[in-house]
Amino acid sequence: MSTTYLVGGAVRDRLLGLSPGDRDWVVVGSTPDAMRARGFRQVGRDFPVFLHPDTGEEHALARTERKSGRGHGGFVVHADPTVTLEDDLVRRDFTINAIAEAADGMLVDPFGGAADIRARVLRHVGPAFEEDPLRVLRAARFMARFAPLGFTVADETRAMMQRMVASGELSSLVPERVWQELRGALRTAAPSAFLRTLRDCGALAVVLPEVDALYGVPQRAEYHPEVDTGIHVELVCDMAARLAPGDDVIGFAALVHDLGKALTPTDRLPAHVGHEHAGLAPLTALCERLKMPAEHRQLATVACREHLNVHRFMELRAATVHDLIARCDGFRNPGRIEGLATVCEADKRGRTGLEQSPYPQAAGLRAAFAAACAVRARDVAEGRSGPEVGEALRRARIAAIAAAPRGD
Repeated sequence: MSTTYLVGGAVRDRLLGLSPGDRDWVVVGSTPDAMRARGFRQVGRDFPVFLHPDTGEEHALARTERKSGRGHGGFVVHADPTVTLEDDLVRRDFTINAIAEAADGMLVDPFGGAADIRARVLRHVGPAFEEDPLRVLRAARFMARFAPLGFTVADETRAMMQRMVASGELSSLVPERVWQELRGALRTAAPSAFLRTLRDCGALAVVLPEVDALYGVPQRAEYHPEVDTGIHVELVCDMAARLAPGDDVIGFAALVHDLGKALTPTDRLPAHVGHEHAGLAPLTALCERLKMPAEHRQLATVACREHLNVHRFMELRAATVHDLIARCDGFRNPGRIEGLATVCEADKRGRTGLEQSPYPQAAGLRAAFAAACAVRARDVAEGRSGPEVGEALRRARIAAIAAAPRGD
């Protein structure tokens, strides 16, 4: 007779007092034929996972995994009715994810996950953790989510992650999986914890070398009390998460807006003249390596190139503002300007002691953009044709921008 247990995140989040998300189940003592006979629909080829005929929730047969090759995908999966619940739980990554709940509510917790939840410790389950390099990034993503609750990484887990990085295994990670973990971290309230966790074990230099290079690079203290550019980027990412919760497009742009500062010649430090243009090349390299979605790449490019112009918004002439909007393709992609304003506000307020600073430039840019967009080609087309309409539209939009409130 088979037995079904609730496992993983749903159990963990309930113990943390959080609203649980998707529920996952493990079935002990069953077979694929038996599951299909009960109306379950099998999905996936690598291991036996089934969808419940009524709820659609995932039910996986208890299974074991054996390392068979290099990288995240190098495993052989074994599932049959003799695999026990503990056999299944021991292959999981962290103790807080290796807790099962029986139908009567009793917890099955062979690795002390509930105690680690109470102690707010992220700890690996066992030696098998070291076989999957993706778990280094998963640890960082979990810290991005749970650091605000007081979680820290267990010393022995950090040491194991350092050994995994030193082994070179992280180089086998495919870009899509790296981006998936980064994207998840950028959707949390504390992306900075993702960066710090990776840096603590040496992984940031492997998966995001352009970002790692920012640490230790000084900035002018009168503008950046935190001085260290890497720390500044951490603060900007967290401020972006605060201004646009769950928005990984804005979060990514915040992460990479200052990449050019790592390229500033040492004899020019702590000033960073031209860093907004210097940052475009490393940004392009990062986006191509991780195969970034176009939306993320485009806003990140605009934010990298234009953030100093937005900071100087109050000094810009109306024509310059119009051309900035056009250069960002804002008239065709209105969300681009809203995103740019938010990233620039995060940049200004992502500085030690300046978290509550006003940023009227954002309101001014939004007002100017709204005023310009209110002018349509049909408003100026009468009696004109071809290029004349475009030039008349530009003049009319510049006039509208000049009349708009600057927010100061």
